[in-house]
Amino acid sequence: MSPRWKPNPGIRRGRHVICYLHAHLVFVTRYRRDVFTDDMLTRCEEIMRDVCERFDAELREFNGEEDHVHLLVHYAPKLSLSKLVNSLKGVSSRYLRQEYTGTTNQAITHGLWAPSYFAGSCGGASLQVVKDYVENQKRPT
Repeated sequence: MSPRWKPNPGIRRGRHVICYLHAHLVFVTRYRRDVFTDDMLTRCEEIMRDVCERFDAELREFNGEEDHVHLLVHYAPKLSLSKLVNSLKGVSSRYLRQEYTGTTNQAITHGLWAPSYFAGSCGGASLQVVKDYVENQKRPT
């Protein structure tokens, strides 16, 4: 390892790659209905944490409100984000509908999540800092 680099336990290392990839994901409920209680959000976090582990990803942060959830996921470059999202939404919907249909309103009976989602890339530096870094490389003449 280069002496310029300080070891960072958050950086993922593979055989041919060193990466630090995070995604901010937002899932909304179908028709933005107020569905979640505190208990449901706690269970949803447990389910999504398990799904991430199966995909060799890490759920770093999770929180939500009555009609949506936010996730911060640390993942490897070999992982297709769309496959992770499909699994997160599918598994959580199936479990939450099985476990909470009798205690909540009918909003979750026919599908919990809206078909769309938000995914944003997150990093340790702002976009401008990275842009300036790339721009200031010493190009050979």
